[in-house]
Amino acid sequence: MATPEPRRGRAKRHFTVDALFTDTRPQAAGVDDLIDAKLIPVQRIVGDPDQPRRSFDSDRLEELADSIRQQGILQPIVVRYEPGDDIYVIVHGERRWRAAQLAGTAALPALVRDVPVERRLIHQLTENVIRDDLNAVDRANALRQLKDILGDAPWEHVAAAVGIRRSRIFQLLGTGKLSAETRAEIQQGRLSEKQSRALQGMPPIKEAAFRQFLIEESLPESATVRLARAFRDLPIATGTPDAVYRALIELRELLLPKASDGIRNQTSTLLRAISRAASGTTPDRRRLSQLGKLVGSPSFDDTRFTREIANVTRMLVRVPSEPNDRPEDVTVQLRELRDTLTALLADANEKGGR
Repeated sequence: MATPEPRRGRAKRHFTVDALFTDTRPQAAGVDDLIDAKLIPVQRIVGDPDQPRRSFDSDRLEELADSIRQQGILQPIVVRYEPGDDIYVIVHGERRWRAAQLAGTAALPALVRDVPVERRLIHQLTENVIRDDLNAVDRANALRQLKDILGDAPWEHVAAAVGIRRSRIFQLLGTGKLSAETRAEIQQGRLSEKQSRALQGMPPIKEAAFRQFLIEESLPESATVRLARAFRDLPIATGTPDAVYRALIELRELLLPKASDGIRNQTSTLLRAISRAASGTTPDRRRLSQLGKLVGSPSFDDTRFTREIANVTRMLVRVPSEPNDRPEDVTVQLRELRDTLTALLADANEKGGR
């Protein structure tokens, strides 16, 4: 009797314990798991009291909370564990944590990192200083803090640590030259850092007036710089805030007239300045001289003056004598001209009687 041939079949496969827990799907190839990612209850997470951000826009937080309600947390925050208090302190991602609480989220995905003290601020600055949603005042304060942490390192080293240009650092540090009120407006987002550069070097009362103007008006950067330079050098006779602000508005009308009524505004501004200089103080006269330079007024020449008066006289011949027959703006300009001439003649009479 022949011996039967052994049955041929598949060889036995041997599995290790590790293999049982290995993800062999195609999407797992070349991908490593993060063993320190956790889902942490929000009440066990606290903000870092030393982090750069000092202000959080409530409207933007609510917008982020709405997004979290709809989509959940799309990006984990980063935290470090404090064993003494059994809490997790945020390294970066505090806006997401705050918004998650507004959204009623019970737990947040987080990556746990053991970050040395000297590296925490660098991590936070790398996260926040480059981003536009961290205001310039908070960035500047954080950079000064980092400089201290690095042993009063040169600014070149600070710039290299957070990956920004040295020149950009000094732009941010320029916010420290501004008043507390101006810095608060930057932190609240009502004034941009780029706008605030125009305020540097102004006396406090002029800074306050120009700050108000920038918040209320919208000007191109080049126009803002031109107006700020002229306003900084402009002599002002009185120091009351309202008077300084009016002087700024007049200067804006003079330098940056609107297309529709620019010449009229320039004329009115110059007439008022002439009237004040004729009956006012030395600063009023200096201010008029400054305005004349700004608009390119030529030096006084009696021949040219006679010729221009003749031109105006010929124009006045055609002005309707009845107020109801002429445009209101013409009447306004005639009154301004009358008041200016009255001020000049009164000054001349006063000098002649001495």
